[in-house]
Amino acid sequence: MTYNDSRLGLRPNGSAFVRKSSAVKAGRPSDGSSRRIRPPEPTRGSRPNPGQAPLSAQALLKAAQEAPPTSSPPRSAPTTPAVATPTTISQLRQPRLALRSGSTPVEMSSFTCQALAEKDPQTLGVTYWFDAAPDGAPYTVRVHIGGRLREQPTEGKSETFTALATVDNVVPGSGRIAITTRVPNLPYGTWDVTATPVEPAPPESPADWMSVTDPRLPNGTAVGTTAFGPVVNVLAPGVRLGAWPALVGTGTALALVIQGLLASRLGLPIPRLLALSLATCFLGLLGAKTYYLATHPRERRTLLTPGMSIQGFVLVAVATLFGGSLLLGLSPGLVLDATAPGLLLGMMVGRFGCLLGGCCAGRPTSSRWGVWSSDRRLGVRRIPVQLLESSLSGVVGALALAAVLLVGTSAGGLVFVAGIGAYTAGRQLLFPLRGIPRTTVHGPMVMLGSASLVALAATAALVMR
Repeated sequence: MTYNDSRLGLRPNGSAFVRKSSAVKAGRPSDGSSRRIRPPEPTRGSRPNPGQAPLSAQALLKAAQEAPPTSSPPRSAPTTPAVATPTTISQLRQPRLALRSGSTPVEMSSFTCQALAEKDPQTLGVTYWFDAAPDGAPYTVRVHIGGRLREQPTEGKSETFTALATVDNVVPGSGRIAITTRVPNLPYGTWDVTATPVEPAPPESPADWMSVTDPRLPNGTAVGTTAFGPVVNVLAPGVRLGAWPALVGTGTALALVIQGLLASRLGLPIPRLLALSLATCFLGLLGAKTYYLATHPRERRTLLTPGMSIQGFVLVAVATLFGGSLLLGLSPGLVLDATAPGLLLGMMVGRFGCLLGGCCAGRPTSSRWGVWSSDRRLGVRRIPVQLLESSLSGVVGALALAAVLLVGTSAGGLVFVAGIGAYTAGRQLLFPLRGIPRTTVHGPMVMLGSASLVALAATAALVMR
């Protein structure tokens, strides 16, 4: 272990050196350079005193510290104290405990809005940082989080809280990890929070987990203020507030522009088609939210719950476009063909919003190709499944655009069927890379086979035309 100080230090071999010390005035170099202190060597033929112990490194350090200062002006010394060299990957950086608002002891994200400052429900978001072990088998990390309110709580509200944050199956070698815990329904005010890593308790005494500390991970403390619950629930390291609606909105605008250009080429009335497309977008968002809540039963079934499913959007959008085209006297096949390239290229842009917004996250990995991202709870290096799906959507959308430009009005909706079928089949291959397991066992294989057959049949019919 190596120590470093402004005046002295201890080398790996145990020798000490002193900078600008009067302990070695005799023969001191004029340039002020340091001179090594060595034990006095015995003269030839003399015998060492048996009652005198040899000088140790600790004694040399003590002598150097007690030496009087020199007359020459001392050099400016750094203010940081000596620290020991870390010996494990988990100690390379001190873990950071971050609250979602307030002052920052190590790291702090804040959300300030006067209209929502004290609006209920008030929630405290706490993020604990640590480094994964360099190697070995997957393991579990548990962190005990406790907080105390500085102000006097309102009547019926508690002034303390405790929570347990658990990270299962930590992948060794995955680097920096952030676990975010949210404590809801707290009184508004400033909280002192302490996070203590704990070892898993034995099954026969599960209540003892709070008293068993994990020496591999140090404690962390922070001070912060509660904030409006629905906002705190979507804040986490790696998550950009507003990124999802901004990029999804950009993708929607791109889809409408491409649809309008192709509609003009195919001879479709742009005003009526634009009105139909806006209604389709609105109903598609409702379908995406409904599909997400239906396929995620563990989530709270409210419209404020974060998350939407593109499957629900596509299903409702197709039904709306087909039915609306018939009502407006438009050709459903031409409308769908004009919509397909823009829909796919718009989803290519929207998937970046998923990456920055903390949804559709991939599985944790230690691969060098992984991307550090968060699912709003766990920030870790992950398989970039959002980027893979964005690439898939972009490639299929470009092929669909080329097909519409080449075939024109004779496609009769086959471009839409082939494009959506190919995209759906490709997504089934990417679903196993996501962090959330599928709710069905045989559903992905059935969907993969059926979507592939539909895409191949539509492509063959399109080529024949």
